[in-house]
Amino acid sequence: MNAIDEQVILITGATDGLGRGLAGELAAAGATVLVHGRSAERGEAVVAELGDRARFYRADLASLDEVRGLADELLAQEPRIDVLVNNAGIGTTLPGDGERVESRDGHELRFAVNYLAGYALTRLLLPRLLESAPARIVNVSSAGQAPMDFDDVMLERRYSGVQAYCQSKLAQIMFTLDLAEELGDRGVTATALHPATYMPTKMVLHARGSAVSTLEEGVEATRRLVADPALDGVTGAYFNGTREARAEEQAYDPEARRRLRELSERLTGVG
Repeated sequence: MNAIDEQVILITGATDGLGRGLAGELAAAGATVLVHGRSAERGEAVVAELGDRARFYRADLASLDEVRGLADELLAQEPRIDVLVNNAGIGTTLPGDGERVESRDGHELRFAVNYLAGYALTRLLLPRLLESAPARIVNVSSAGQAPMDFDDVMLERRYSGVQAYCQSKLAQIMFTLDLAEELGDRGVTATALHPATYMPTKMVLHARGSAVSTLEEGVEATRRLVADPALDGVTGAYFNGTREARAEEQAYDPEARRRLRELSERLTGVG
């Protein structure tokens, strides 16, 4: 990788929680940070905090049209992107408080925001990442993973916020492994991680009332995948914190990954 002060790093969901903490760490190290968020007010506040080399991009990831618009804006404004961190996500309870909610496109909301948005954004930005190589894609997933029933991915028959969240996080890892195989030795790596357990973020505190890990633990584990030179060339790996780990078994099933890939292409229109 290039030196950190030469890198342009895009972080989705960077106006709060882990994303905001990571943005602060990377900006302090000299990186140019592209801050994504849904709220212009919060985004501009973060950029003002980070300084001149931070730029804000607004999009609601519950809308695939807005994801496409975000990609178009980034491709028009940013001649290079060294790292894409797909961090934006929603938890098991908010929004909906246990009730099934759909995205603007009619997809189950957690699958749409946690997985489909990152899938589409990554695919759309991949040419720029390849032009900027060596580059990295880091998918912020979770140790909470559940296999998908491809006959009811949108959980229309039996909804559970935990199942919705956990299958969306496994889908991120499956996509990571697919990307690593596809990109091979073209200079762009793809990794995924569970940053830390129950950090004190809004979605965790709403769901369970207390934290287990610190936000700093999650930031440090994620920053390692973003910027540690020792991980140059490491791809197709899933990490639990800073330790390489094994994901739920469906992640390693070629047929399941093929079905997810075809479903993703069909739902997003991006292949």
